[in-house]
Amino acid sequence: MYQVQYADDFAAWKQVVSNSFVPLDAKAVTTGPFSGQVGGGTVYDVGLMRVSASAHEVVRTESLIAKTDGAFYKLGVQMSGHGLLAQDGRETLLRPGDLAIYDTQRPYTLGFDEDFSTLVLMFPQHMLGLSPEDVSELTAVRMGEDQRIGRAVLPFLREIADLLPTIDGPIGHRLAMNTVDLLATLLADEIGRRGPADNLDRARQLRRIQHFIDGQLADSTLAPGRIAAAHFMSTRSLHKLFSDSGHTVAGWIRERRLENCRRDLGDPLQAHVPVGAIGARWGLPDAAHFSRAFRAAYGCSPAQYRRSGG
Repeated sequence: MYQVQYADDFAAWKQVVSNSFVPLDAKAVTTGPFSGQVGGGTVYDVGLMRVSASAHEVVRTESLIAKTDGAFYKLGVQMSGHGLLAQDGRETLLRPGDLAIYDTQRPYTLGFDEDFSTLVLMFPQHMLGLSPEDVSELTAVRMGEDQRIGRAVLPFLREIADLLPTIDGPIGHRLAMNTVDLLATLLADEIGRRGPADNLDRARQLRRIQHFIDGQLADSTLAPGRIAAAHFMSTRSLHKLFSDSGHTVAGWIRERRLENCRRDLGDPLQAHVPVGAIGARWGLPDAAHFSRAFRAAYGCSPAQYRRSGG
């Protein structure tokens, strides 16, 4: 549900920002009056917040991280004013129209030296479908409409700010999922653009193969041999690449299929779709096998998960 929280002094603001996102330390950077507001809500674990405030700085420290459960990413879309984001040894200036992603499990600083407005999306890291290693290369990196995917995604993200009051219910759920999917596409494109395909180290090669697998999950016949052939390597080398990272090829495929099934089962707009059809959609056509695997992963059957509302 859409809510707006106001603060007309800095002490109140510190409480507002920590309650709206994750625990943060806020610091004043100017003297004089202060005002701020956070408007938005959470739809299926995706927080959509419009933040407008006077100049200040927020800091996420190691001690605050230790007190927080859950792993989240935050995406900031600068709407007006300028912001300075620092994380992982990088620092970037955000101008109106720019966006950047940051990780709540690692320290960061975000400062504004003037009145500003920004749209913030916060969501569990697993929803992005990208490895933490990939995303860590892009934290505190400015992205804008000069990126080819950014030209399409950024106008949509800016429109989200005006849609916030109207996105309750099943349509809101779908919009939240689509927003995260678009963000994942933008980030995946940026990751691929940064590394030449003919000079991949093992970690980047693994992540490239994982992205390939994500695009083939609906095919129930997906097997290591075909994955290896698509990447001009032997099946043995493929298994070794995954083993060195602590995974198996089959385990990775199963995990990604089940996560997509879990997401669809929690979608109110898909409540009419039979559980078995959702499993089949993601390459798990054997209903009994799908149910056993889902229970092993999440502690309940697919039908029970759906009834609980996700």
